[in-house]
Amino acid sequence: MFDTDALRLLDAVARTGSFTGAAAQLNYTQSAISRRIASLEQQAGGPLFDRLARGVRLTPAGEALHQHALVVLNRLARAAEELAGIHGGYRGSLRVGAFATANVALVPSALRAFRRRFPEVALTPVEGPSGGLLRRLREGGLDVAVVSDYPSGLPYDEEVEIVELVRDELLVVLPGDHRLAGRETVDLRELREETWIEAPPPGGTTMLEQACARAGFTPRATIRIAEWTGKFGFVAAGLGITLVPAIAARAVPPELVLGSLGEFAPYRTVHAALPGTPLPAARTLVHLLSEAARQ
Repeated sequence: MFDTDALRLLDAVARTGSFTGAAAQLNYTQSAISRRIASLEQQAGGPLFDRLARGVRLTPAGEALHQHALVVLNRLARAAEELAGIHGGYRGSLRVGAFATANVALVPSALRAFRRRFPEVALTPVEGPSGGLLRRLREGGLDVAVVSDYPSGLPYDEEVEIVELVRDELLVVLPGDHRLAGRETVDLRELREETWIEAPPPGGTTMLEQACARAGFTPRATIRIAEWTGKFGFVAAGLGITLVPAIAARAVPPELVLGSLGEFAPYRTVHAALPGTPLPAARTLVHLLSEAARQ
């Protein structure tokens, strides 16, 4: 019903917010853009854009068609990449999404190994929360996504293939002069009077709260700091202690001390996600991510 040129035009107008902006980006005249959009709206059975004093805005119908357009355009682009790979070996590009702490060591290690084997493939890393990465993967905007089941779990989606990479323990981070520093395993119950540095997600119970509940107490106090560098700075200053995923332990400053919480240690699971028809290069990267996770 809709040709791909019209869908590309729809996307350009939606992204730029104006016919003028889309015309400049696509090297069309503004009148040509207006005619093409009018024709597309006739095919769609109604307006796709609200005409504003300055620019345009997608209508609900336009939003719906734009989401489908993104999927179609992204899949066509990936089809071209896959065909190039089939005919000429591994080349083209690979878009790899990951949540923040996976980018400390896990993802860079796998990407380094991939680049050594396939230097002609251009790697495009993208960082974001797991939910957003899965949405982009479904829309065709990513080829691989490294995601975590914390805090919201992983929704079932028959169009997405999920591969478990590692069960990731959260370690306690202590100042170097802490009374329990140096112990390989720290009993969480001995930390009941500590102040914790964390950034709870909106709603629900944190893994720290769940672990403390299993240990029979509630955290005495918390300081809300979101960024890891800030958390480590507060711990180094003796203002509290925090938890860090094992896959991000390499980022902990050397003056701080790591310990396992043993039987009360919280865990999350890290996964790689692939679209229903993944590129061969994407599946190879997942294999390398599995190897990096084991190391």
